[in-house]
Amino acid sequence: MNKREVGKTGEQIAADFLAQNGYTILERNFRSGRYGEIDIIAEEGSCICFVEVKTRTSDLFGAPSEAVDRNKRHKIRSLAWIYLKQKRMGEREMRFDVVEVTARRVKGKIVPERINLIRGAF
Repeated sequence: MNKREVGKTGEQIAADFLAQNGYTILERNFRSGRYGEIDIIAEEGSCICFVEVKTRTSDLFGAPSEAVDRNKRHKIRSLAWIYLKQKRMGEREMRFDVVEVTARRVKGKIVPERINLIRGAF
C-alpha cells in the first residue's frame, strides 16, 4: 500500500468516525484551482467544519497534526471561502478541524490504532 492509498484509507476512517460522532458529511476532497483540496467538509450542528485528515503509520516524523503547517492552513482557509461562495452559503459559523489517524499496516491493510479529533485546530 503506497502513501496515497494510506491517505485515502485514513480519510475514509476519519469520515466514518465523524459521521458516528454526529457530523453530517457534505463533501469530500473538495478542490479548486491551485489551492489544493479540503479532505472533508461537514456540518456539526449549525457549524460548517473544514477537516484536514492526517494519517501516519509511524511516529518518526512527529504527530500527524504537526504536518498541517502555516502554508497548508492558509490554503485550507482560502478554499473554505471559495466553497462557501460556490455553494452560495453566505457567511456561516465555521471551524477548522484536524483528524489524526494513527494506524499500522497488517497484511497489506491499514488498521487504525487511534483517531484523534482536534476541534478548532486553527
